[in-house]
Amino acid sequence: MSTSSHNSNNTSPSPIINESNQRRCAACKYLRRRCSRDCVLSPYFPASLPHRFACVHKIFGASNVARMLQQLPVHQRAQAAEAMSAEAYWRVQDPVYGSVGVINLLQQHIYMNQRELARTRAQIAIHPAEQEAHVAYGPAHEPAQFERSAPQDNFVRDTTSTSLEFNHLPDIS
Repeated sequence: MSTSSHNSNNTSPSPIINESNQRRCAACKYLRRRCSRDCVLSPYFPASLPHRFACVHKIFGASNVARMLQQLPVHQRAQAAEAMSAEAYWRVQDPVYGSVGVINLLQQHIYMNQRELARTRAQIAIHPAEQEAHVAYGPAHEPAQFERSAPQDNFVRDTTSTSLEFNHLPDIS
């Protein structure tokens, strides 16, 4: 009976709620401290993104981040906090390479796509020549290189052979 009267008297979930605890940033919540009005971390690490500060704290440390932000002009702090957050996130994901690993992977994708684009452009360039030969000589007089295509390696193209080397082959068709 005493527990029911105790619950009815206590209407708030926490016995001590003040304005400071309700507006704490993610950094102050993570560090379990009061968030002052002049907290340098609160504009860049809102309470709605606790994982963002957790990564930054794990990699750089809260005091180092606060010191770095305080040393910067106010107009550069948001960009610096964003850069530290991104670097910390990738460092947590890949402790050895961090964001450099992602950059290298993306550069490899770009390189492979550029090679594929070059091969595709080379194949497209062949088609107008095929059409000109077809219109000028007819389908029976097309060079052998257009009738038979050698299998192409995905990485290395043999540029030493020419169509003249294949003209001595008998017509199998």
